[in-house]
Amino acid sequence: QVQLVESGGGLVQPGGSLRLSCATSGFTFSAYVMKWYRQAPGKQREFVALINIGGGTTYADSVQGRFTISRDSTLKTVSLQMNSLKPEDTAVYYCNAPGYGKNGIWGQGTQVTVSS
Repeated sequence: QVQLVESGGGLVQPGGSLRLSCATSGFTFSAYVMKWYRQAPGKQREFVALINIGGGTTYADSVQGRFTISRDSTLKTVSLQMNSLKPEDTAVYYCNAPGYGKNGIWGQGTQVTVSS
């Protein structure tokens, strides 16, 4: 079964850090670009970060220098290290494999709340 399962979300104070993980199964992980998106209440889902099969990365301007995406082909996981968190980073974070099948695949999301 093709599956993406996010974990690691939670409540953190401004300036704090969280590490999100996305466990994958059912497809050849090493052959696919992986992405993180987020969706805040009342807003559209937005791109956060991308890692290609060679390890190259791209970030949204809003998280550049604060977030780091990485992948582990042995464990078949993709992670998002989030530092210097801000209240505006509050959102549900989703893992995505855009190239799989016709429409790609998504995880169920994990909630990140940045608040004092």
